[in-house]
Amino acid sequence: MAATMVGFGLGSNIGDAPANLREALRLLAERGLARLTAVSRIYRTAPWGELDQSEFANACAIGETALGPYELLAAVKTIEADMGREPTRRWGPRLIDIDLLFYGTQAIEDPELTIPHKELFARRFVLAPLAEIAPDLSLGGVSVKEALRRLEEGSVKVWGPEPT
Repeated sequence: MAATMVGFGLGSNIGDAPANLREALRLLAERGLARLTAVSRIYRTAPWGELDQSEFANACAIGETALGPYELLAAVKTIEADMGREPTRRWGPRLIDIDLLFYGTQAIEDPELTIPHKELFARRFVLAPLAEIAPDLSLGGVSVKEALRRLEEGSVKVWGPEPT
């Protein structure tokens, strides 16, 4: 099977959130799920959906995978479980969340997997880091850069100092 370009959105707001993201990225590569070709900086973002919780650390990564979309989803869920993710309420606090944002140019919509991610264009905390590493990427006929521009201005800040 030829390699397929895949996008990941990562989030955490329990414990050392930036370290949780770095560990998830390490495991994605170490376990051979994807050869990561671009990783955004880590962004500090306000919670979304369920507002009574700590700020999140969010990042995006792009890579190439030889796994099929459902096989990749299962492997990502295994990483979340191995890192200690516990079931929680929808949009609640989480040690790690790894979303499949896109899988090549495929469109999938079923109860187990929706590609592109169904909330992608509504989430500034995903679009901002994705636009950092792939502004001209087109999903559903819209560039990431344009989708980000269409969202209302929000509070998205880089975690830590700006690069020099």
